[in-house]
Amino acid sequence: MLSWALAFLVIAIIAAIFGFGGIAGAAASIAQILFFVFLVLFVVALLFGRRVIT
Repeated sequence: MLSWALAFLVIAIIAAIFGFGGIAGAAASIAQILFFVFLVLFVVALLFGRRVIT
């Protein structure tokens, strides 16, 4: 998921360099959403992945 966020971030940067404002904005917002989803899943995995069942 983080790789998808980084890919959309790179697309947004390239589109911004070439002046495609709408595409850059859309790709940046998708990258931001994917990053926050990844961050939430990472925190959940940290919290619940460490439990040892005895």
